[in-house]
Amino acid sequence: MCWHRSRARGRAAQPHQEPPRGGTAKGLCSRMKLPVGILLCSLILGVSSQSWWTFLKEAGQGTRDMWRAYSDMREANYKNSDKYFHARGNYDAAQRGPGGAWAAEVISDAREKSQRITDLLKFGDSGHGAEDSKADQAANEWGRSGKDPNHFRPAGLPSKY
Repeated sequence: MCWHRSRARGRAAQPHQEPPRGGTAKGLCSRMKLPVGILLCSLILGVSSQSWWTFLKEAGQGTRDMWRAYSDMREANYKNSDKYFHARGNYDAAQRGPGGAWAAEVISDAREKSQRITDLLKFGDSGHGAEDSKADQAANEWGRSGKDPNHFRPAGLPSKY
């Protein structure tokens, strides 16, 4: 429960409860409702055709696939391999089923949005990174759609990856 609601219902806030810093408690709670609501709705829509357990299992496995692709990308540290690892992570996750595809989409979208925010803070509204973000999202969709991620594989990337 948000801090402002306990006050609004006539109950005094506990002495150790304070509104969050950096804005009003009401504003923070309002901003959190939309992302949580979207997440829950997309989860419910994704689960409608199968059992919750199966969907959540696939989502967990898909999350691991995405993490493995990210870890491999960091380990390889190979020039021009970014799009390949984007496509591979999404491909592997989507192969798990609807839960894996859902996890891949949520993770990919969150990553690109956080990158755009970071670029905006660093470079202002210069459009820096917008082209790269679009290319990353295209590679993400390529992999999620079941297309071969090797389409983006750079020449010379070790076969380990």
